[in-house]
Amino acid sequence: MCDICVMNAVKDRMLSRRSFFRTAGLAGAGAALAGGLPSQTRAAAHSGMTDLTHTLSPDFPTFFGEPGVSTEQVYNFGEHGFNLQRHTVNEHTGTHIDAPLHFSADGASVDEIDIATLICPLVKIDIAARAAEDADTTLTPDDIQAWIDANGEIPDNACVALYSGWGEKAEGDGFRNFDGEAMHFPGFHVEAAQMLLETGAASIASDTLSLDPGTSADFAAHYAWLPQGRFGIECIANLDQLPASGATVFIGAPKMRGGTGGPARIIAMV
Repeated sequence: MCDICVMNAVKDRMLSRRSFFRTAGLAGAGAALAGGLPSQTRAAAHSGMTDLTHTLSPDFPTFFGEPGVSTEQVYNFGEHGFNLQRHTVNEHTGTHIDAPLHFSADGASVDEIDIATLICPLVKIDIAARAAEDADTTLTPDDIQAWIDANGEIPDNACVALYSGWGEKAEGDGFRNFDGEAMHFPGFHVEAAQMLLETGAASIASDTLSLDPGTSADFAAHYAWLPQGRFGIECIANLDQLPASGATVFIGAPKMRGGTGGPARIIAMV
């Protein structure tokens, strides 16, 4: 047999074995994931996945109104044979984590968040109809109680997400909704944050720029929640695609030493 024929035959066998082990490995990982997670963190039926992350870019609206990301092309493929960019990123830009350290003197930094809290059941509380009529509306204890009445107790380790429909505004000025004096978008009422502290919820999330409503001057929900060792997620996306309960969320928190937060990739499995 010619040399090239031998090499091609060996290569075909290697690719075949690689494909076999890749398939077997994925199947095994899926089985391990399904069997290894605590029952309260598993979705009822894993029929699909949803990306809960906005694409990060210099155009994404920020709390302070200035671009939160800048990019410099350091190396390019045509000249150097590879691409490499340098990114400068405000920690609290795009879909991101608020670590306890963000609103406390000595709370946990983003790299210190317990990994057991990063895979969790999602509780979606829908206030979108109210938000469409009143941009300054808040998620209240009554909203939480209504969810409990319909779905049962807040699961341990849950991420409780405020769905206001604001994510659909992320491509324009309506996301900040700034009138020259204040921003106007929904958030958690401080009493709702305090009520959730009495549950086993590990995190809260909002599809707006802040855990607090845009008109807040004192960040009461932040100060109630983060110093208690729990974390937040802001600018979460695509909550409209998820049910009120039954989804499992995978939170790709950055592991930056001493970080007060950082952009995150968040995926839901339903």
